[in-house]
Amino acid sequence: MNITKTSNFQILDCTIRDGGYLNSWKFEKKLVRELYRALSKSGVDYIEIGYRGTEKYFNNNDYGIWRFSPEEAIREVVSNIDGAKLALMADYGKIEPEDFCNAGDSVVELVRLAVNKDCFKEAIALLGLIKAKGYKVSLNVMNYNNFSENQRNELIAMLKGAGIDYIYVVDSYGSLFPHQIRSIVEPLLSIPKIKVGFHPHNSLQMAFANSLEAIRCGVHILDSTVYGMGRAAGNLPTEIMIAFLEKEKQERYNSIPLLNIIDRYFVSLFNENRWGYQLPYMLSGMFQCHPNYAKALVETHEYTIEDIWKAMEYIHLKKPVGFSKKILDDLINEGIMRGPDNQNTKNELKKTGSNFRTDKDVQVKIPYINRHKNRDFLILANGPSLNEYKDKINAFIEEYDPVILGANYMGGLFKPHYHAFTNKRRFDSYVDTVNPGSKLLIGRSISEELIREYTDRDYEWLCYIDALDPRFDIQNGLITTNCRTVAILLLGVAIVMGARRIFAVGMDGYIQNQTSESMHFYKEKDEKEDREMILEMHRWCQYFLEQIDAYLIVRGKEGIHILTPTNYRAFYKGLENYIGKTKDK
Repeated sequence: MNITKTSNFQILDCTIRDGGYLNSWKFEKKLVRELYRALSKSGVDYIEIGYRGTEKYFNNNDYGIWRFSPEEAIREVVSNIDGAKLALMADYGKIEPEDFCNAGDSVVELVRLAVNKDCFKEAIALLGLIKAKGYKVSLNVMNYNNFSENQRNELIAMLKGAGIDYIYVVDSYGSLFPHQIRSIVEPLLSIPKIKVGFHPHNSLQMAFANSLEAIRCGVHILDSTVYGMGRAAGNLPTEIMIAFLEKEKQERYNSIPLLNIIDRYFVSLFNENRWGYQLPYMLSGMFQCHPNYAKALVETHEYTIEDIWKAMEYIHLKKPVGFSKKILDDLINEGIMRGPDNQNTKNELKKTGSNFRTDKDVQVKIPYINRHKNRDFLILANGPSLNEYKDKINAFIEEYDPVILGANYMGGLFKPHYHAFTNKRRFDSYVDTVNPGSKLLIGRSISEELIREYTDRDYEWLCYIDALDPRFDIQNGLITTNCRTVAILLLGVAIVMGARRIFAVGMDGYIQNQTSESMHFYKEKDEKEDREMILEMHRWCQYFLEQIDAYLIVRGKEGIHILTPTNYRAFYKGLENYIGKTKDK
């Protein structure tokens, strides 16, 4: 069936609005003007020029002009171009009727309102006020495919006679497949005097296929963006739909202006911002939840894909609306991805003949308790200073002969006595780089099956409980903590091994200095620069350093000494304070 001869539909390009999630809507006016010109020539019916919002609802003031899209800016970029009709998007709860002038004083024709369930009655009322100003209006329903049948029927009943011009099905997480489209859109198509739109996302690479099916089913309007630009996996690429329509002999469409604008602007935008198909977004599509969940878990570099799959199943059952940091924290703290890891530790301890309990009277056998009693210890973390201060660190090692604990990738810089892993991804990436003379210490989150898949070396289990309570404690050698990095955990291991004093190098902190391109002395594969995640990791490490330092001092020990430059300034005592000092005595 030739879909273009049986369907009369429109295309709305929302590049500036949807793509703005990637650059905080900081598009230059010249780009927006040239994009408007190219899209108009291509045959697009509507161009969504940006967002409109009430600024008092936004805490972050670091937004570009197209987050609020004032009338004068819109007029400036479209003046003297006989082009497509203009639309604006607004989020329900972040907009007021007064944010729109009368339509006769605006170049905008269509206002679209994004809304989640539970707010339909109020959102429809708001659209009524905006429509009274002379605009066409659209209700864009987020995550519609996850609604129950009753919720869909209730919405349809509200829409009848409501005076809304468009109702949009938004595949918010890109989780739909073509065979699901008809049952979703057909009931909406039966509503009198309202047009049905479809907004696809590309998490499962289904945006184009779903769009073709939506057109076959009779939707009136379809959303797309140039080069697929949009948050996460992006959107239906406008140029693909236009090129398809050209091949279907639709003479009103022309893809050349779009290809030119992509070449001039969007290739570089893509290189700067990176959107499109990625593993986290595939997972978010499969489990019908916000892409930020999978993105955050992948970017920690702490979990295998199997772990993340398990986490996404948990999130899906919660049926959250949007992204909730609390749900993400809960699934980590509740051990959803750890699964049996802590129980494995308990079972292993039981094999030693100990009765494991989590109270203050716990009695366990830890193989390395007081193994190096009253020795100095040196912890090798992986910050850039580990390489920058290599010679001075070696001088310290030669002078003080500490027991050396390292972790993850050492790059051949040093030969630690013990080399530790608690992270599955880093274990399989770096275990083959461990010096033959180093003893392996492995956390119970790494199964014996996985260990034997990558190495036949002897190893010892790291004995610790990754507890929900973040307070640091040691009971008869068993560390109880929620430490976020293996280097911090190794401070506790040094205490268990009987350390007299504990020193650390390469513990620079997660707030990067201006001279380093990485948080590590090496460039870790797929290392991200998510500012919020980095700051959170830094705060947690600061918290545990303070806890461990206090634990030592209360017991009459010196506190932690970080010997290389660090953002954890309270613990810094430079190498120069130690090198050559023993020779002077």
